[in-house]
Amino acid sequence: MTRPALRILSLGAGVQSTTVALLAAAHVLPPLDAAIFADTGWETDEVYAHLDRLEAEVFNPGGTPLYRVSAGHIRDDALNPTSRFASMPLHIRNPDGGDGLLRRQCTDQYKLRPLKQKARELLGYPVPYAVPRGLHAEMQIGISRDEFHRARDSDVQYLSSAFPLLHLPGAADGREGWTRQDCLRYLRTHGWSTTPRSSCVGCPFHTNAHWRNLRDTQPKEWADAVAFDHAIRAGNARGNARGRPLLGTAYLHRSRQPLDQAPIDRATPREWAERQTDLLDQAAETEIENGCSPWSCRGGRG
Repeated sequence: MTRPALRILSLGAGVQSTTVALLAAAHVLPPLDAAIFADTGWETDEVYAHLDRLEAEVFNPGGTPLYRVSAGHIRDDALNPTSRFASMPLHIRNPDGGDGLLRRQCTDQYKLRPLKQKARELLGYPVPYAVPRGLHAEMQIGISRDEFHRARDSDVQYLSSAFPLLHLPGAADGREGWTRQDCLRYLRTHGWSTTPRSSCVGCPFHTNAHWRNLRDTQPKEWADAVAFDHAIRAGNARGNARGRPLLGTAYLHRSRQPLDQAPIDRATPREWAERQTDLLDQAAETEIENGCSPWSCRGGRG
């Protein structure tokens, strides 16, 4: 493949992508030509505050433009009967009592498509113009070694995927590539210990640990998620308005109970396993669940 015309960071504003941004600014990684944040409109306030800080303290001083792109507000679209809505993976209680899960289309619609459209624009060929063969941008994606199986090639010819964290030397265990814990240590050392998880407030893939943290530390977002959960029992508003009602009952929590009644105080087996860490990493274990990456939705962790 020819040399990329641009090097672009896919910025999720979570732990791994923030680490890539800081490493590029410190010239540990090659410099970036741009960063793109795909905004679903439903991140927590702390994520937007973190994004503002990154722009002010990292991107602007280095002359790297940060582009915020959006395909709409995912929460509002789900409840608006006139809005086109890409379905969220809601947990379904089927009429026969069995369990189901709606197909996940939200990552593609609200994350990947606006990212790709902006990359085409930066290359000089916005939709509907065809990008010439051979012209491409390198998309830097923050995937750490402990989730290397999520690293995939791009599905379009004008983007190539790069995973710089997988090739960094100097991890704590001496192996090639940084883990999430290596990223967290780097962030703490460089004054970014408050880096939040990046994901929609009402993502159905949240773990019990995430729901507890939302309830106990972010009451505004918790109330918003509870209200949304009650509002989507019959599925999204447009489907109902068009005479295509959901065959079953929808919930945000995997127990298929109302969110404010769900057993979120119960620690899952995976959570218990992740609590068995050494003392060095215990401060980082408030972030048991990874956030949502545009290129590799991490929400399925149990």
